Amino acid sequence: MLMAVATPSESPWWARDRHADRRPFLTTRAAIAAGVRSWFAAQGFTEVETGILQVSPGNETHLHAPVTHVADSSGVRSRRYLRTSPEFACKKLLAAGERRIVEFARVFRDRERGDLHLPEFTMLEWYRAGAPYEAVIDDCLNVIADAARIAGTASFSYRGCRADPVALAERLTVAEAFSRFAGIDLLATLNDAQPDRDALASAAKGRVRVSADDTWSDIFSKILVEHVEANLGQGRLTVLHDYPAPESALARRKPGDPRVCERFEIYACGVELANGFGELTDAKEQRSRFVQAMDEKERRYGERYPLDEDFLGAVAQMPQASGVALGFDRLVMLASGATRIDQVVWTPPAGDMR
Repeated sequence: MLMAVATPSESPWWARDRHADRRPFLTTRAAIAAGVRSWFAAQGFTEVETGILQVSPGNETHLHAPVTHVADSSGVRSRRYLRTSPEFACKKLLAAGERRIVEFARVFRDRERGDLHLPEFTMLEWYRAGAPYEAVIDDCLNVIADAARIAGTASFSYRGCRADPVALAERLTVAEAFSRFAGIDLLATLNDAQPDRDALASAAKGRVRVSADDTWSDIFSKILVEHVEANLGQGRLTVLHDYPAPESALARRKPGDPRVCERFEIYACGVELANGFGELTDAKEQRSRFVQAMDEKERRYGERYPLDEDFLGAVAQMPQASGVALGFDRLVMLASGATRIDQVVWTPPAGDMR
């Protein structure tokens, strides 16, 4: 009888040789972080630190958060969530009177792991009170260019694609991108802000596989992933803006066209780096969007997250503002030449065998 021979397991991430392989990426990360902090300080931003444990981790359909419990002094336990973003807390600070704030935030996402995803990662998030969302788009482009300069790279690359981080960025509306790369008139499937699921399903026929229970948003996401994203950030950065209203949970509607909202994303080499909004300050509208999203989350995943009533109260007191979340680990990955996101974090996820 032959006996199975156990093969030695891969050495842990903290083994000296493995750490030495990653250290050039990590020192680049430290330099970029220092440079970014200096840039924000020069722009008059205050760096803040907000709480990780939250009553609600966010109320978007497809975001999933780790859950825990905290006990008070008498032993009574309450459910809390590890935040998926610092957004709720930062907007409360805007309501409190802060004008320009930035945070290097540790955030958490369940159901996410891959070359571009970690369950725990660093999100660079900032807000400008009283500023249009074009201002934070410009911020993003400056931060990305500064990271490239600090890393000493003239070109980002990922999976055979390249992008010049300092060249004049391409600007495309989502509707233009759908027309160019998928041959679909996206806005024709929106009646004011109401999505026409059957119209989009018909337009997408032969381009993506549409299931009977797919919603308008499901079909939109399939087209975006399968036909659009890979074409973005090729040769230079792409600013994808004017997202359809059903895909803009916390963004205000664009004046003059209720079908779209002031939301943008920035891409390099087909990789999403940033997601920003002209912020919604209508608490009633925000509540309605959250309830709809949680109803859909319950239908799809059998769970829903509570609404943060304190946040909704703050939304009603917020000044007009714009904000953005930038994936700091992804930015370091592209700037440093790493091929996987776990190469640019000091300590990879606990229990991860990669």
